[in-house]
Amino acid sequence: MMIITFLPYTFSLMASFPGVPFGIFMFSTCAIVIGLIQAVIVAYGFYHPYLLNRQIQVSENQAFYKHHILQIILRGPVLCFLAAIFSFFFIPMSYVLLGLVIFLPHITRLIIWCKNKTVGPKDDEESHRLEALAFYLNEPLSKERVEAFSDGVYAIVATLLILDICEDNVPDSKEVKDKFHDRLTEALSEYGPNFLAYFASFVTTGLLWFVHHSLFLYITKATRFMGLLNTFSLAFIGGLPLAYQLTSEFAEKSHSEVEAIQVSCVITFFASIFQFAIWITALFHERETLHPLARYGGKEHAFMFAKLALYPCVSLGAFFLTCLLSKFSTAIFHIVQIVVPFAFLALRILVRISLAIKSMLSLSRRKNVVLDEEETCLSPAETLS
Repeated sequence: MMIITFLPYTFSLMASFPGVPFGIFMFSTCAIVIGLIQAVIVAYGFYHPYLLNRQIQVSENQAFYKHHILQIILRGPVLCFLAAIFSFFFIPMSYVLLGLVIFLPHITRLIIWCKNKTVGPKDDEESHRLEALAFYLNEPLSKERVEAFSDGVYAIVATLLILDICEDNVPDSKEVKDKFHDRLTEALSEYGPNFLAYFASFVTTGLLWFVHHSLFLYITKATRFMGLLNTFSLAFIGGLPLAYQLTSEFAEKSHSEVEAIQVSCVITFFASIFQFAIWITALFHERETLHPLARYGGKEHAFMFAKLALYPCVSLGAFFLTCLLSKFSTAIFHIVQIVVPFAFLALRILVRISLAIKSMLSLSRRKNVVLDEEETCLSPAETLS
């Protein structure tokens, strides 16, 4: 974990000095060390078989499993080692090799699929068991770990927001004494736009977390593809502090407020649209991945759809409105930030009302059907009477 937390520093070096090999070399070295530590963990697990998966424990060919797992783990460090070597005389090749670390599992899967289509699948029982250890987008993923990682990212983003406002929006004591005659409230009034941007950014973060929590409350089983989409969403969630810094500078840099609002809308749109994509992915396999209440026809299906679609629609609409009505961009942005929290409450009320009307209509239809059945059962004399 210590080495993993050091990786962002190596990314910064690679971005700031793309022509210098030292950044790539440091990143590759960290990736090699991480891979070797994972290999040691695997070797330790096979040395103590009671720590292993039940399927591997009962297998008679544990050495085969060990070789296969180590082969998967060590592919990344080998490619990173080659990337570190190429960084000293051909940097573009280093980036290609680092990209292969990400795309090699998918390329391997494609090659196996093509081979099975042309030659035919293997009948070896052990090879079928090894499919559980390969990388598949529809393979189950620990829902608890996805939620824990997501909550950690949201917590860090919220912490960064409060750190930004504590660092840059505390007036100097000498300035308060000389300029405002010890009137702290007047000194703080100059930071009003910053506080407004902070609360708006924090509310956005909180509502996106609320949507994420509601989404995974009804997801019963996560897949790797859902985890990938969730990672993309969290990548844009991490950009919300940037949106806060841009919108807090409206008073100082009013000429660039349109660009700042558009960047904030883009960040919010992609953070929310990937959450919506997780929901759509879950609907394709709803019997396995969704709670019955959230499936097609369930009581919560309509509300979840509206809740997940709200932020993408609002942020996209605000983006185009600021393009068309640039003079009113600040007013549009603040109105959207005020309206969205109340929109969630309005959605809940509207969905409840529509469900109540639907249940009343279905109940009246049932009563009419029962009355028709009773009339058909009566004899002609009883009907006349």
